[in-house]
Amino acid sequence: MKTGEERDEKLANEVEDKPSTTADELNKEEKDIKLSEEVNDSYQFGWSSYSEITNGRFAMIGFLAIILIELFSQQSFLKWAGIL
Repeated sequence: MKTGEERDEKLANEVEDKPSTTADELNKEEKDIKLSEEVNDSYQFGWSSYSEITNGRFAMIGFLAIILIELFSQQSFLKWAGIL
């Protein structure tokens, strides 16, 4: 089992071996990675990222509609809809 000093020395050596990069270089690398990823914004049948995004957007619109109905009618949505 390694002692704390041995682990610290090993980590220090690993850090020294890695080339230093600036924040600008890291941001450029992140941008290049994001640009190189292919984004598929077309409809595909079944479970796909496009379907999930569309479903989430409709859910947000529905939730906002319920909040607005409750604000303007001054009663709960279930009571307004006649369910309760």
